[in-house]
Amino acid sequence: MQWIYWFIAVILSLGAGYWVYRADKLRAVPYPWLTSLLRSLVVFFTLLLILVPTITITKNFVEKPIVLLLQDNSRSIANALGSDSLTYRNNMEALTARLSGQYKVVKWGFGSTVQPDSLYKYTQAATDISAALSRAQEFFGMQNLGAVILATDGRFNQGSNPLYQELAMHSPLYAVAIGDSAQQKDIRIARAYANKTVLLNSSFEIRADIVAELCKGYNNGVVIKEEGNMLSSVPLAVNTDKYDRSVSFTIKATKTGLHHYIISVPEVDGEKNTSNNRKDLFVEVVDEKKNILIVSAAPHPDVNAIKEALSSLETYKITVVTADNLPASLSSYNVIIAHGLPSLRSKVAPLLLAAKKPTWFILTNQTDAAAFNSLSQLTHTTITAAQPHNVVGVYNPSFNAFTLPQHIESVTDKMPPMSLSVGEVNTAPGASVLFRQKDAGNAVTPLWVLQQGSVPTAVLMGEGLWRWRLYEFKNFNDHSVVDECVRQTVAFLSANINEKPFNVALPKYVWSDQEAISLNAYLHNANNEQVNTADVQLTITDTAGHKHDFSFERSGTAYNLNIGIWAGGTYTYSAHTTYNDRQYATSGTFVVESMPLEFMESGADYPLLYGLARKYNGSLVPARNAAALYDSITRNEHVKPLLQTNTETVPLVDRKWYFFLILLLAVGEWLLRKYWLAQ
Repeated sequence: MQWIYWFIAVILSLGAGYWVYRADKLRAVPYPWLTSLLRSLVVFFTLLLILVPTITITKNFVEKPIVLLLQDNSRSIANALGSDSLTYRNNMEALTARLSGQYKVVKWGFGSTVQPDSLYKYTQAATDISAALSRAQEFFGMQNLGAVILATDGRFNQGSNPLYQELAMHSPLYAVAIGDSAQQKDIRIARAYANKTVLLNSSFEIRADIVAELCKGYNNGVVIKEEGNMLSSVPLAVNTDKYDRSVSFTIKATKTGLHHYIISVPEVDGEKNTSNNRKDLFVEVVDEKKNILIVSAAPHPDVNAIKEALSSLETYKITVVTADNLPASLSSYNVIIAHGLPSLRSKVAPLLLAAKKPTWFILTNQTDAAAFNSLSQLTHTTITAAQPHNVVGVYNPSFNAFTLPQHIESVTDKMPPMSLSVGEVNTAPGASVLFRQKDAGNAVTPLWVLQQGSVPTAVLMGEGLWRWRLYEFKNFNDHSVVDECVRQTVAFLSANINEKPFNVALPKYVWSDQEAISLNAYLHNANNEQVNTADVQLTITDTAGHKHDFSFERSGTAYNLNIGIWAGGTYTYSAHTTYNDRQYATSGTFVVESMPLEFMESGADYPLLYGLARKYNGSLVPARNAAALYDSITRNEHVKPLLQTNTETVPLVDRKWYFFLILLLAVGEWLLRKYWLAQ
């Protein structure tokens, strides 16, 4: 309908101009058409300001297709390229330079994380192809992503299998295969599993996943040892070139303390990589059950789900109560699980703070955010309240506080959203994020977070664990992964419970030779209050018997020590201190693995790369033929520019130049009339 107002403005301005033209012609104005034109324009622009206060402007522009290069930056690529590293880099830079003439080329490096820069360094210690593709989809999902060039050896050791990853990515994927596709003989222990804590005199299971390639005919046994003594052996007969099997050992817990178990498999004749034939595990044996208190603001199916997940473990004694029946004293409980607490109805924050017990907070729509934030010195976490909303949880592949089943991502990807009443989440540095919120964009907003410290804590930002168990059973006929997340969280909280006045704790007992090792020490006075007035010394002894002395640094009311990166091997430590004229000492063991994840497997996985290229309608080329991708991409009719239309509504009243234009036209007419004396 806006054209009507334009029509009215044109008619009225022409009428005003005609009236002025006739009047000025009678006055013998030299150029009556000029004053008439100026008057028409003044009237026209003024009427537009009144009748059409806003103008809609449509602009068209061409958006170039984006070609994204995902370059594997992990350490295995340096081995795969060898002396051809510089040639490969020059070829890839020449390819991207040619493509940049027609496309917008974006280059990312990836390994365990995605890096927008630092390509061709090959320093990352792990490879997560699925996370790199997910990041590309999330970042460029609303843009014209024309093609993805994935340059890698296809060997991933973090995240889910990218072939089975469900992505709404409609762009073709071109795989650049790096390395030799010829497989080598290799038998390895892929993963090992065991409970962190078991009960004295109970029997527990240790399980290991064995993978063998080109080892047909191998006949030997998988052995588990402790302190050099063989505890058990399982026969292993490999009858195919691609073989995988899980073996299990049943161990009797006959002695309390921290036990170091070594699982190993003898090497195959002709096997070059033997570093992956061994796994170390640590299990703590305790002589009494740990009391777990589950207290909820109100009855909830999450409570029953947690109870069922823990009830199969002999090491725990489970007590379930509501906040109305909360015991007056919490001193007899080792771990507290607070569901929906503190709430507006149940003011339990002072009691939890005074108890100083490891606590797992599960936040619900009944949680009082202000009361929860008052516990920040215990939880090291603060939140802001928000309206209830659904959030999908995404597993954090860099999480390393404890070990979970290898297929956890394929399971949790099918989980329904959790219900959250939490907005912004702030955690202390060093917090371990097990799951993050998917709708948090590029930021890592925690959904399930654990915090190590003198009193370890965990926080789950929403409710819906019972749905996760149901969906896992629906899709996989069991709920082992969700139950293991619950069990390991409780084990994390209870692992460092120690009634001794002096204790040294490690976040984990198996480290990589690529990460810095940290230790924490805790000293308590007669009132069980944490103090750090005394000096604490530490001695670490390596396998050769060499001793290394350190002094702990004070951190808050505890002690902390970062001893840096150490070479592979088994180390023992002993710490001692003197407090109030009494001497205290403690000792333990930890292992440093010298086999990085990147070297657990060798060679290139061409079938996986071919499968990815086929799945996303692209093609596969060896690294030496990377230049051929230019023709493949430029000839692909789906990789084309998009014509974007941008419609903008312009309010005339906000444009100062518009008023100056009207003023200029009016002043121009007035000056001409003054000059011609045609007032």
